[in-house]
Amino acid sequence: MPQSTFRNHVLNTLTPEDFALLRPSMHHVELAIKARLEIAYQPIEHVYFPETGIASVVALMTGGRQSEVGIIGRHGMTGVAVVLGQDRSPNETYIQLASIAWRLPAEHLRIAIAESQTLQPSLLRHAHAFLIQSSRTALVNSQSKIEERLARWLLMVDDLIEGDKIYLTHEFLATMLGSRRPGVTTALQMLEYRGLVHAKRGEITIVDRTGMIKLTDGAYGEEEQRHFGIAG
Repeated sequence: MPQSTFRNHVLNTLTPEDFALLRPSMHHVELAIKARLEIAYQPIEHVYFPETGIASVVALMTGGRQSEVGIIGRHGMTGVAVVLGQDRSPNETYIQLASIAWRLPAEHLRIAIAESQTLQPSLLRHAHAFLIQSSRTALVNSQSKIEERLARWLLMVDDLIEGDKIYLTHEFLATMLGSRRPGVTTALQMLEYRGLVHAKRGEITIVDRTGMIKLTDGAYGEEEQRHFGIAG
C-alpha cells in the first residue's frame, strides 16, 4: 500500500525512509466509541494514527471532574508523550466518534526514533500543533461563554469528520466542554434557535457554518483553521 494512499496526515507527510521504518509494525484497526487508547498514569502501549473518527484527550480531577483538552483526527496522532520521550500521560485518551486507524506499538516507535535523525523532529511538529490546540482550548474555556465554546468545538469536529452529521449525546458534550448537561442543552437550543444547527437526539448538523464562526467571537480563529485545515 503506497504511502500516498494513507489518509492520516502525519503518516502521509513522513519521509519515505521514516515511513518505511514504521510501516512493518503498523496494523489497521477499527475503534469503537469509548475505546480507551491511553489510561492516565499507565504506560502507553500503542500510538494511533486515525484515518476517520475522532479521539478525545481528557484531563481528570479528583472527584470525577473531567474536561477535554484536545481532539485528534486524521490530522494527528495519539501518544504525544511518547514523542516527547515519556512513557505515560496524566490524561485519558478515548474514542468519541468511531474510528479507523493505524496502530503502532509504542516501543517500535521508540526504536524507529532512535534509528532516524528526522523522524522525531517531524513528529514533534505535530506534538507542537496539539499543544497549541490545548492552550487555545484552555484560553477559550476560561474566557468564552458556553455557547461560544460549544460552537468552536462543533466546528473543529466538523473539520475532521466525513459527512455533515455529528453523532453525540448532550451528556458527552458536557464532558467535552467541562460543563453541566443542562447548560450544554440550553446552549445547543440557542444555536438551533438562531438557525446555526439542527439538533435531534444524538445527532447535530451544522447548517450555517459562517454564522457559527461569527458566534464564537474569535474562539474559532486562525489557529483552529490552520491546524484543522490540514484535514481538508
